[in-house]
Amino acid sequence: MLAWLRIIRIPNLATAAADALAGYLVIAGLRELAWPPAACGLAVAAIIALYAAGIVFNDVCDAELDRRERPERPLPSGMIDLRAAAIAAAGLGITGLILAGGASYQIAAPWPAAVASILAGCIWLYDRHAKGTAVGPIVMGACRSLAWLTGMTAAGGPNAIHEWMIPVGMGLYVAGITLYARDEAAESRQRTTLLAGAVVMLAGLVVAAGFVWLPDRGPIELAAGAPMPVTTWLVLWSVIGTSIFYRLAIGIGDPEPSRIRFAVGNAIMSIITLDAVLVLAACGEQWAIVVLCLLAWFLFFKRLVPPT
Repeated sequence: MLAWLRIIRIPNLATAAADALAGYLVIAGLRELAWPPAACGLAVAAIIALYAAGIVFNDVCDAELDRRERPERPLPSGMIDLRAAAIAAAGLGITGLILAGGASYQIAAPWPAAVASILAGCIWLYDRHAKGTAVGPIVMGACRSLAWLTGMTAAGGPNAIHEWMIPVGMGLYVAGITLYARDEAAESRQRTTLLAGAVVMLAGLVVAAGFVWLPDRGPIELAAGAPMPVTTWLVLWSVIGTSIFYRLAIGIGDPEPSRIRFAVGNAIMSIITLDAVLVLAACGEQWAIVVLCLLAWFLFFKRLVPPT
Protein backbone atom coordinates (compact mmCIF):
# COMPACT_ATOMS: atom_id res chain seq x y z
CA MET A 1 0.00 0.00 0.00
CA LEU A 2 2.85 2.39 0.79
CA ALA A 3 4.27 1.79 -2.69
CA TRP A 4 0.92 2.74 -4.27
CA LEU A 5 0.72 5.86 -2.11
CA ARG A 6 4.20 6.75 -3.31
CA ILE A 7 3.54 6.16 -7.00
CA ILE A 8 0.48 8.45 -6.97
CA ARG A 9 2.42 11.09 -4.94
CA ILE A 10 -0.45 11.25 -2.48
CA PRO A 11 0.74 14.47 -0.78
CA ASN A 12 0.53 16.29 -4.11
CA LEU A 13 -3.08 15.24 -4.67
CA ALA A 14 -3.98 17.86 -2.06
CA THR A 15 -2.71 20.58 -4.40
CA ALA A 16 -4.90 19.26 -7.22
CA ALA A 17 -7.93 19.27 -4.92
CA ALA A 18 -7.08 22.82 -3.81
CA ASP A 19 -6.91 24.05 -7.41
CA ALA A 20 -10.28 22.66 -8.45
CA LEU A 21 -11.99 23.69 -5.21
CA ALA A 22 -10.52 27.18 -5.33
CA GLY A 23 -11.50 27.51 -8.98
CA TYR A 24 -15.11 26.72 -8.14
CA LEU A 25 -15.18 29.04 -5.13
CA VAL A 26 -13.61 32.01 -6.93
CA ILE A 27 -16.34 31.91 -9.59
CA ALA A 28 -19.25 30.96 -7.33
CA GLY A 29 -18.26 33.60 -4.75
CA LEU A 30 -19.69 31.56 -1.88
CA ARG A 31 -19.75 33.57 1.33
CA GLU A 32 -21.31 31.30 3.94
CA LEU A 33 -19.96 27.89 4.86
CA ALA A 34 -22.23 25.17 3.51
CA TRP A 35 -21.83 21.91 1.67
CA PRO A 36 -21.08 22.98 -1.94
CA PRO A 37 -23.20 21.77 -4.88
CA ALA A 38 -22.59 18.36 -6.42
CA ALA A 39 -20.88 19.93 -9.44
CA CYS A 40 -18.13 21.23 -7.16
CA GLY A 41 -17.45 17.85 -5.56
CA LEU A 42 -17.47 16.08 -8.92
CA ALA A 43 -15.03 18.59 -10.42
CA VAL A 44 -12.66 18.24 -7.45
CA ALA A 45 -12.83 14.43 -7.57
CA ALA A 46 -12.23 14.50 -11.33
CA ILE A 47 -9.06 16.55 -10.97
CA ILE A 48 -7.75 14.32 -8.18
CA ALA A 49 -8.29 11.23 -10.34
CA LEU A 50 -6.72 12.82 -13.44
CA TYR A 51 -3.74 14.10 -11.45
CA ALA A 52 -3.16 10.63 -9.99
CA ALA A 53 -3.49 9.09 -13.46
CA GLY A 54 -0.87 11.47 -14.82
CA ILE A 55 1.57 10.77 -11.99
CA VAL A 56 1.27 6.98 -12.38
CA PHE A 57 1.52 7.17 -16.18
CA ASN A 58 4.62 9.35 -15.74
CA ASP A 59 6.34 6.58 -13.79
CA VAL A 60 5.22 3.98 -16.34
CA CYS A 61 6.84 6.02 -19.12
CA ASP A 62 9.99 6.51 -17.01
CA ALA A 63 10.32 2.86 -15.97
CA GLU A 64 13.46 2.16 -18.02
CA LEU A 65 15.15 5.39 -16.96
CA ASP A 66 14.28 4.78 -13.31
CA ARG A 67 15.85 1.33 -13.45
CA ARG A 68 19.18 3.06 -14.10
CA GLU A 69 18.86 6.26 -12.09
CA ARG A 70 16.22 5.66 -9.37
CA PRO A 71 16.05 1.90 -8.76
CA GLU A 72 14.44 2.43 -5.34
CA ARG A 73 11.15 3.66 -6.84
CA PRO A 74 8.08 1.36 -6.80
CA LEU A 75 8.24 0.21 -10.44
CA PRO A 76 11.97 -0.48 -10.91
CA SER A 77 12.19 -2.05 -7.45
CA GLY A 78 9.42 -4.51 -8.35
CA MET A 79 7.07 -3.44 -5.55
CA ILE A 80 4.46 -2.63 -8.19
CA ASP A 81 4.09 -4.50 -11.48
CA LEU A 82 4.47 -2.32 -14.59
CA ARG A 83 1.31 -3.71 -16.19
CA ALA A 84 -0.68 -3.12 -12.99
CA ALA A 85 0.53 0.48 -12.90
CA ALA A 86 -0.47 1.03 -16.53
CA ILE A 87 -3.95 -0.38 -15.85
CA ALA A 88 -4.27 1.82 -12.75
CA ALA A 89 -3.30 4.92 -14.74
CA ALA A 90 -5.89 4.14 -17.41
CA GLY A 91 -8.56 3.42 -14.81
CA LEU A 92 -7.88 6.64 -12.93
CA GLY A 93 -7.97 8.63 -16.16
CA ILE A 94 -11.30 7.15 -17.24
CA THR A 95 -12.71 7.72 -13.76
CA GLY A 96 -11.66 11.37 -13.88
CA LEU A 97 -13.35 11.91 -17.23
CA ILE A 98 -16.55 10.24 -16.00
CA LEU A 99 -16.59 12.46 -12.91
CA ALA A 100 -16.06 15.56 -15.05
CA GLY A 101 -18.95 14.40 -17.21
CA GLY A 102 -21.04 14.21 -14.06
CA ALA A 103 -20.16 17.82 -13.26
CA SER A 104 -21.26 18.83 -16.76
CA TYR A 105 -24.51 16.94 -16.27
CA GLN A 106 -25.16 18.74 -12.99
CA ILE A 107 -24.83 22.20 -14.53
CA ALA A 108 -26.27 21.24 -17.94
CA ALA A 109 -23.20 22.57 -19.75
CA PRO A 110 -20.38 20.71 -21.53
CA TRP A 111 -17.48 22.80 -20.30
CA PRO A 112 -16.19 20.82 -17.28
CA ALA A 113 -16.11 17.62 -19.36
CA ALA A 114 -14.51 19.45 -22.29
CA VAL A 115 -11.80 21.04 -20.15
CA ALA A 116 -11.09 17.75 -18.38
CA SER A 117 -10.75 16.02 -21.75
CA ILE A 118 -8.20 18.61 -22.87
CA LEU A 119 -6.42 18.13 -19.55
CA ALA A 120 -6.25 14.36 -20.13
CA GLY A 121 -4.71 15.03 -23.55
CA CYS A 122 -2.13 17.38 -22.06
CA ILE A 123 -1.25 14.81 -19.39
CA TRP A 124 -0.65 12.17 -22.06
CA LEU A 125 1.34 14.64 -24.17
CA TYR A 126 3.59 15.61 -21.26
CA ASP A 127 4.27 12.10 -19.98
CA ARG A 128 4.71 10.49 -23.38
CA HIS A 129 6.38 13.17 -25.50
CA ALA A 130 6.92 16.64 -24.03
CA LYS A 131 8.77 15.77 -20.82
CA GLY A 132 12.43 16.62 -21.15
CA THR A 133 11.82 18.90 -24.13
CA ALA A 134 11.74 22.68 -24.27
CA VAL A 135 7.92 22.66 -24.27
CA GLY A 136 7.68 20.34 -21.28
CA PRO A 137 7.27 23.08 -18.64
CA ILE A 138 4.68 24.81 -20.84
CA VAL A 139 2.58 21.65 -21.10
CA MET A 140 2.87 21.01 -17.36
CA GLY A 141 1.79 24.58 -16.65
CA ALA A 142 -1.16 24.12 -19.00
CA CYS A 143 -2.20 21.07 -16.98
CA ARG A 144 -2.35 23.17 -13.81
CA SER A 145 -4.30 25.92 -15.60
CA LEU A 146 -6.80 23.33 -16.84
CA ALA A 147 -7.22 21.95 -13.31
CA TRP A 148 -8.24 25.44 -12.19
CA LEU A 149 -10.50 25.84 -15.20
CA THR A 150 -12.28 22.56 -14.51
CA GLY A 151 -13.40 23.93 -11.14
CA MET A 152 -14.18 27.32 -12.62
CA THR A 153 -16.33 25.95 -15.45
CA ALA A 154 -18.25 23.82 -12.95
CA ALA A 155 -19.34 27.13 -11.39
CA GLY A 156 -20.21 28.72 -14.73
CA GLY A 157 -17.08 30.77 -15.39
CA PRO A 158 -14.65 32.31 -15.96
CA ASN A 159 -16.50 35.34 -17.27
CA ALA A 160 -14.16 38.30 -16.75
CA ILE A 161 -10.54 39.16 -17.50
CA HIS A 162 -9.52 39.23 -13.85
CA GLU A 163 -10.85 35.68 -13.40
CA TRP A 164 -8.74 34.41 -16.31
CA MET A 165 -5.63 35.86 -14.65
CA ILE A 166 -5.67 33.12 -12.02
CA PRO A 167 -5.39 30.00 -14.22
CA VAL A 168 -2.86 31.77 -16.45
CA GLY A 169 -0.77 32.89 -13.49
CA MET A 170 -0.89 29.58 -11.64
CA GLY A 171 -0.03 27.78 -14.87
CA LEU A 172 3.06 29.97 -15.23
CA TYR A 173 3.96 29.31 -11.60
CA VAL A 174 3.87 25.53 -12.10
CA ALA A 175 5.72 25.82 -15.42
CA GLY A 176 8.46 27.57 -13.46
CA ILE A 177 8.52 24.82 -10.84
CA THR A 178 8.85 22.23 -13.62
CA LEU A 179 11.76 24.13 -15.17
CA TYR A 180 13.44 24.60 -11.80
CA ALA A 181 13.02 20.92 -10.93
CA ARG A 182 14.53 19.52 -14.12
CA ASP A 183 17.04 16.75 -13.38
CA GLU A 184 16.55 17.33 -9.66
CA ALA A 185 18.22 13.97 -8.99
CA ALA A 186 21.39 15.02 -10.83
CA GLU A 187 24.58 15.71 -8.94
CA SER A 188 25.20 19.04 -10.64
CA ARG A 189 22.86 21.82 -11.63
CA GLN A 190 22.90 24.64 -14.14
CA ARG A 191 22.24 27.85 -12.23
CA THR A 192 20.85 29.51 -15.36
CA THR A 193 18.07 26.90 -15.55
CA LEU A 194 17.30 27.33 -11.86
CA LEU A 195 17.21 31.09 -12.21
CA ALA A 196 15.00 30.89 -15.29
CA GLY A 197 12.56 28.66 -13.41
CA ALA A 198 12.43 31.11 -10.51
CA VAL A 199 11.78 34.03 -12.87
CA VAL A 200 8.89 32.19 -14.55
CA MET A 201 7.42 31.39 -11.12
CA LEU A 202 7.65 35.06 -10.16
CA ALA A 203 5.91 36.05 -13.38
CA GLY A 204 3.12 33.61 -12.56
CA LEU A 205 2.57 35.11 -9.11
CA VAL A 206 2.46 38.61 -10.59
CA VAL A 207 -0.09 37.58 -13.22
CA ALA A 208 -2.29 35.73 -10.70
CA ALA A 209 -2.29 38.83 -8.50
CA GLY A 210 -4.07 40.59 -11.36
CA PHE A 211 -7.23 38.91 -10.05
CA VAL A 212 -7.28 41.62 -7.39
CA TRP A 213 -5.91 44.76 -8.99
CA LEU A 214 -7.46 44.70 -12.47
CA PRO A 215 -10.12 47.46 -12.84
CA ASP A 216 -13.08 45.10 -13.38
CA ARG A 217 -12.50 43.45 -10.01
CA GLY A 218 -14.84 44.54 -7.21
CA PRO A 219 -13.67 45.36 -3.67
CA ILE A 220 -12.41 42.57 -1.42
CA GLU A 221 -14.88 41.79 1.34
CA LEU A 222 -14.28 39.34 4.14
CA ALA A 223 -16.98 36.94 5.27
CA ALA A 224 -17.72 39.17 8.24
CA GLY A 225 -18.50 42.00 5.84
CA ALA A 226 -15.37 43.99 6.60
CA PRO A 227 -13.52 45.30 3.54
CA MET A 228 -9.89 44.38 2.92
CA PRO A 229 -7.69 46.95 1.15
CA VAL A 230 -6.11 45.60 -1.99
CA THR A 231 -2.71 46.69 -0.67
CA THR A 232 -3.18 44.47 2.41
CA TRP A 233 -3.99 41.48 0.22
CA LEU A 234 -0.96 42.19 -1.97
CA VAL A 235 1.27 42.32 1.11
CA LEU A 236 0.00 38.90 2.17
CA TRP A 237 0.56 37.55 -1.34
CA SER A 238 4.07 39.02 -1.38
CA VAL A 239 4.99 37.52 2.00
CA ILE A 240 4.08 34.03 0.77
CA GLY A 241 5.98 34.64 -2.46
CA THR A 242 9.04 35.81 -0.54
CA SER A 243 9.07 32.63 1.57
CA ILE A 244 8.94 30.54 -1.62
CA PHE A 245 11.72 32.45 -3.35
CA TYR A 246 13.95 32.39 -0.28
CA ARG A 247 14.15 28.61 -0.60
CA LEU A 248 14.58 28.83 -4.35
CA ALA A 249 17.49 31.21 -3.83
CA ILE A 250 19.18 28.75 -1.48
CA GLY A 251 19.03 26.13 -4.23
CA ILE A 252 20.41 28.56 -6.80
CA GLY A 253 23.25 29.54 -4.48
CA ASP A 254 24.15 25.91 -3.73
CA PRO A 255 22.65 23.65 -6.42
CA GLU A 256 22.90 20.43 -4.44
CA PRO A 257 20.16 17.85 -5.17
CA SER A 258 18.73 17.78 -1.65
CA ARG A 259 18.39 21.58 -1.59
CA ILE A 260 16.68 21.54 -4.98
CA ARG A 261 14.23 18.85 -3.86
CA PHE A 262 13.46 20.81 -0.69
CA ALA A 263 12.80 24.01 -2.65
CA VAL A 264 10.62 22.17 -5.17
CA GLY A 265 8.65 20.40 -2.45
CA ASN A 266 8.03 23.70 -0.67
CA ALA A 267 6.94 25.38 -3.92
CA ILE A 268 4.47 22.56 -4.58
CA MET A 269 3.10 22.68 -1.04
CA SER A 270 2.73 26.46 -1.30
CA ILE A 271 0.20 25.99 -4.11
CA ILE A 272 -2.37 25.23 -1.41
CA THR A 273 -1.55 28.42 0.49
CA LEU A 274 -1.65 30.50 -2.69
CA ASP A 275 -5.02 28.98 -3.61
CA ALA A 276 -6.35 29.81 -0.14
CA VAL A 277 -5.26 33.45 -0.43
CA LEU A 278 -6.98 33.73 -3.82
CA VAL A 279 -10.15 32.31 -2.27
CA LEU A 280 -9.79 34.86 0.54
CA ALA A 281 -10.12 37.64 -2.02
CA ALA A 282 -13.24 36.09 -3.57
CA CYS A 283 -15.11 34.47 -0.69
CA GLY A 284 -13.66 35.72 2.58
CA GLU A 285 -11.74 34.03 5.35
CA GLN A 286 -14.06 31.09 6.10
CA TRP A 287 -13.67 29.36 2.74
CA ALA A 288 -9.99 30.36 2.63
CA ILE A 289 -9.47 28.39 5.83
CA VAL A 290 -11.26 25.39 4.30
CA VAL A 291 -8.82 25.39 1.38
CA LEU A 292 -5.88 25.96 3.72
CA CYS A 293 -6.88 22.86 5.70
CA LEU A 294 -5.74 20.79 2.72
CA LEU A 295 -2.24 21.49 4.02
CA ALA A 296 -2.96 18.91 6.73
CA TRP A 297 -3.43 16.29 3.99
CA PHE A 298 -0.16 17.32 2.34
CA LEU A 299 1.88 17.41 5.55
CA PHE A 300 0.50 14.14 6.93
CA PHE A 301 1.24 12.09 3.83
CA LYS A 302 4.53 13.89 3.25
CA ARG A 303 5.75 12.04 6.36
CA LEU A 304 5.07 8.76 4.54
CA VAL A 305 6.10 9.45 0.95
CA PRO A 306 8.14 12.21 -0.77
CA PRO A 307 6.21 14.74 -2.87
CA THR A 308 8.89 14.83 -5.62
